[in-house]
Amino acid sequence: MQDQRSHSYPSGKSLLAALLIGLVLLLDAMAACPALHEFIHHDAGKANHQCAVTMFAHGKVDSATVEVPINIPTAVVEAAPPVEFSVFAAAIEYLPSGRAPPAVSSPQV
Repeated sequence: MQDQRSHSYPSGKSLLAALLIGLVLLLDAMAACPALHEFIHHDAGKANHQCAVTMFAHGKVDSATVEVPINIPTAVVEAAPPVEFSVFAAAIEYLPSGRAPPAVSSPQV
């Protein structure tokens, strides 16, 4: 039986991702538009004002760097030259008993 709630409500991870994207876009809009920033903070025009918008506007944003090593599996392929050999076999061995080779290939013509 399937859970009916999973189809009607977004999952927690996607809701959190949408909220964080919205927060970054709001900070970017407030950094680009000083009137919007002053609408939220009345003292935004002062020189000693510090908040997330001013830090975002001045590039004082820390982000984590992650180094992910890429392990490429090595495949060892050894190619040996094909060995060809030939074995002489008389055609008479491959015929059923009581049969002879065709008259065209026989030496008595």
